[in-house]
Amino acid sequence: MAHERRHRPLPLQRHVPDPAAGGLTGADVASRVERGLSNKMPDTTSRSLWEIIRANVLTLFNAIVGTSFVILLLIGSWQDALFGLAALGNAVIGVVQEYRAKRSLDRLAVLEAPRARVLRDGVVQDIATAGVVRDDVLVLRPGDQVTADADVIESGSLEADESLLTGESDPVDKDAGTEVLSGSLIVSGRGTARVVRVGAESFASKLTVEAKRFTLVNSEIRNSLNRILGWLTWALLPVALIVANGEMQALGGWEQAINSGSWTSALVGVIASVIAMVPLGLVLLTSVAFAVGGLRLAQENVLIQELAAVEGLARVDVLCLDKTGTLTEGGIVFDGVHEVAGAAAPGWEQALGWFASDPEANATARCMAASFENDGGTPAVSTVPFSSARKWSSVTFDGGSAGTRSWILGAPEVVLANGAGGTRVGGAREDPAETEREAALNQAGRLASTGLRTVLLAYAGGASMSGEAASLPAGLNPVVVLTFREQIRPDARQTLDYFRDQGVEVKIISGDDPRTVAAIARLVGLDAESGYDARALPEDPARLESAMAGNIVFGRVTPAQKKDMVAALQRRGHTVAMTGDGVNDAMALKVADLGIAMDSAAAATKAVARLVLLDGRFDRLPAVVAEGRRVIANIERVSNVFLSKTVYSIAIAVSFGLLQFPFPFLPRQLSFVDGLTIGIPAFFLALMPNTSRYRPGFLKRALSFSVPAGLIVATALLALNVYARSNGVGVATESPALGSASVLTLSVLGLWILAVVARPLDGKKLAVVLTMCASLVVLFSVPLAQDFFDLSWPPQELLVAAAISAAGGGVAIEVLARAHARKFPR
Repeated sequence: MAHERRHRPLPLQRHVPDPAAGGLTGADVASRVERGLSNKMPDTTSRSLWEIIRANVLTLFNAIVGTSFVILLLIGSWQDALFGLAALGNAVIGVVQEYRAKRSLDRLAVLEAPRARVLRDGVVQDIATAGVVRDDVLVLRPGDQVTADADVIESGSLEADESLLTGESDPVDKDAGTEVLSGSLIVSGRGTARVVRVGAESFASKLTVEAKRFTLVNSEIRNSLNRILGWLTWALLPVALIVANGEMQALGGWEQAINSGSWTSALVGVIASVIAMVPLGLVLLTSVAFAVGGLRLAQENVLIQELAAVEGLARVDVLCLDKTGTLTEGGIVFDGVHEVAGAAAPGWEQALGWFASDPEANATARCMAASFENDGGTPAVSTVPFSSARKWSSVTFDGGSAGTRSWILGAPEVVLANGAGGTRVGGAREDPAETEREAALNQAGRLASTGLRTVLLAYAGGASMSGEAASLPAGLNPVVVLTFREQIRPDARQTLDYFRDQGVEVKIISGDDPRTVAAIARLVGLDAESGYDARALPEDPARLESAMAGNIVFGRVTPAQKKDMVAALQRRGHTVAMTGDGVNDAMALKVADLGIAMDSAAAATKAVARLVLLDGRFDRLPAVVAEGRRVIANIERVSNVFLSKTVYSIAIAVSFGLLQFPFPFLPRQLSFVDGLTIGIPAFFLALMPNTSRYRPGFLKRALSFSVPAGLIVATALLALNVYARSNGVGVATESPALGSASVLTLSVLGLWILAVVARPLDGKKLAVVLTMCASLVVLFSVPLAQDFFDLSWPPQELLVAAAISAAGGGVAIEVLARAHARKFPR
């Protein structure tokens, strides 16, 4: 990402602080605050609370349902308005879900430092981060987080860790005149820097702008349901008109129905047909299933930021991992000491103790403190601080009569670069020290090839070095090779083995050196001989896709590249999950189908991630996969029931309307049937164990069963009603006999579909089906239920006809189920 210097113009007489003069004055600060040049960060997201409510409530779909609900209340048919509760539940869940995401995005921040250290009026002051203004002089010390983009004025071996921003874990030298970015951490040295960009113009703020835009996780289930609801929305009006005409004609025509006032019963029939088409319970049950899945994962210390993310990992076929904080624990640890053959020098342990306890030591030297103690017995005569440009540091001690001795700690190839060449006599080296130096370099190289970071300790007698311009003397004597390693997460290898067994491809994407990343990948069991240097990644989309397909490990990856790499995998048809912990991962996590943040992640990364592993345990992911599979498989199972109902509702409405038959059900009767055959049993089925592996094509499989099943049910009901009307059985105007027979037939076929989709039937599923069958008999027999739902046992002839229609439809459903199972084996 380019860092553009676009400064807001100030008056020509603007006061630019001179560190020697004490920085900005109080008047300077007040002037800049008044002109909006403070470090206050923008905190808005893409949608306000009102916009969220409007998007989830004020829709065409909700308008139809809400209007039907109000009409029924106005005409006094409140018993038929029960469907309004499901619609209300859908809207509330949608609003709450997006509002929770909005609150997470509002809390997003790259800058976690609560205070900043600035020089004002000649005094160093601690102030709030938001109180920093442009042209302030930041006083930087090890451990500080830079609060605004600034130009370095003075540098005393100043080094910054920019891994949160760029992904590269190696510290970067910050000499006078260089730029230090907001969000980076000072790891060693001291310095001052003049602020050049604040607030929304700073690098940290720009990096999070895209992350703060609200998006929903890519959910196949939700996408499929939304597509179905979209189709239904357009079908509602024409179907309603067909039913309305059929109802009016059945009442003697439009004029007679209006004049007699019977149009109200016709209106109830129209509303019943419209609401029957809408799978309200399916949307609600899907949200409930996701929510229960989220609660189960919360017990595993996995935070679900968005409900639909529960299904995400079950669909993933490519898992992109950031090395630092994901495969490794994010820090460097001391590994061991390897003495150089033939080399011996007393006092090297004390020297290492001094390097480890130096206040300006870098992270590598500091992690030796537990192994080497600084006794403080011999004071240092002179020192040279570590610099990533030099790649070494030194300390000189006065040995008294033994003279001075300088100890040098740094990269082996740099420390020994100025060795005395030595001369050959008869093919052998005369200088034993040269042999030691060569042996030390070979030893360090062998250790580095295993993925360890190597540092060499050497000494020089009689030499004293100090100052930034110090150089190494020739002929240094190697003493020991020190090795350091990144702490591999103990659960990394086992978890990666699980994903490999499940057919999930793993990609390692890091900002570090590709050779280092490849070595770490090998340690966790990946077949990665070498890493791909992302600086050579092609910009052409097709070639980028090929590079992503042909490699496992990528190093030196920029934040923008991570995002492009995820998109390239998605263009190849992959469902991509991305893990990370740095701000540099935020954009890629947001673009990925599923973003996963570790517990150690930056606040910005956690805010945009869909899942957060609260205890940082990488081995939680298999449990997430299993929960996602349970949710997907169970929702697909109950979707067959709900969508079958939608199909037969449309088919009944159209066929009865065209035949000018009254719609055979009241809305309350449909609520009765839905509760027994769909709502209550589907709730239990959606929460039961299910280990089926994810298979793409949810909508195709669901429709291939539900469409013919719905048509079978509609045919059976139509046959019953045609028989009854042809023979004058149970069709009296005030008699509920035909309606009751229709409800009974529909209930039996609905329970038959339920039994089919619940297979294989275990004890729990069988208990649910049998309980619903018993409830059907009870509700048909209880007088209070008969009165409320306007039901009664039909006369014998009609009861036999209903039984024959239900049996015929049941046989057809069995044939359909077997054919569907052969076409889509589990």
